[in-house]
Amino acid sequence: MGSAQDGIAGERRQLLNIAYRLLGSLAESEDAVQEAYARWYALPGGRRDEIVSPGAWLTTVTGRICLDVLGSARARRERYVGAWLPEPLPDRPQRENGQESLADQIVLDESVAMAFLVVLESMTPAERVAFVLHDVFRYPFAEIAAVLGRTPAACKQLAASARRRVGTTPAPATATGQADTVRRLKKAWENKDVAALVAVLDPAAVMTADGGGLVGTVLRPVEGGALIAQYMLAIADKAPGMELLERSVNGAAGLVARRDGVVMTVASFDVADGRVTRIWAVRNPEKLGPWGL
Repeated sequence: MGSAQDGIAGERRQLLNIAYRLLGSLAESEDAVQEAYARWYALPGGRRDEIVSPGAWLTTVTGRICLDVLGSARARRERYVGAWLPEPLPDRPQRENGQESLADQIVLDESVAMAFLVVLESMTPAERVAFVLHDVFRYPFAEIAAVLGRTPAACKQLAASARRRVGTTPAPATATGQADTVRRLKKAWENKDVAALVAVLDPAAVMTADGGGLVGTVLRPVEGGALIAQYMLAIADKAPGMELLERSVNGAAGLVARRDGVVMTVASFDVADGRVTRIWAVRNPEKLGPWGL
């Protein structure tokens, strides 16, 4: 009996990884996984014994919970002040107390890149579930059908339409190329060098900021390298003593802006041909919890 329970507990990390890619929020992901376990333990003992694969059962239930959350999130996000961005994740830090945080359990690969998560946001809830479970986690459509309450053929079509949305995104820069470009941007920003900033920003670059209505930020995306450069310099002028740190954000080179030891902004970037094409700046303090340690 003990080994079965251990097996169930061992599913938690995988479920959390699925839920984060579906929801883009650590807190909501943890809630979804907790709810799935609560439903498992609420089953009569005899019913639990009948379930051949507890892991598959938990995945199905977690997927259904996430589908419901995604449905209600659409309405919530319409009321959200400004742009909504996924929660940024730090690299696994070396903790002095040796304890693992929730963020440490997320595997940082291409499927949590900010550009990828933002594309997932453009999908319908059903498309997102079908695509993430099949293309990222390799679940068969027969199992996905149980999550979505549709036929395997319908789930295959949902994943295909989701794939078309992803197909329009350019290939990401190499890790070295990304880090070099972000470092150039950081140096230009610190030096308040507008010409150097404009040079490192793509002329058609877009910057999106998420303050959640809790901190001041632009409510609409800023479009064009020259305008973004002006905006960045205005921020530097308004925040004397701001410290920029090179940090891994969702597994890629990014920047963290800190003032008086407090993380104010976590920025992630899309880079192509040595220039920044997209900036995602998360300023909502409710999404910066993992960065305060």
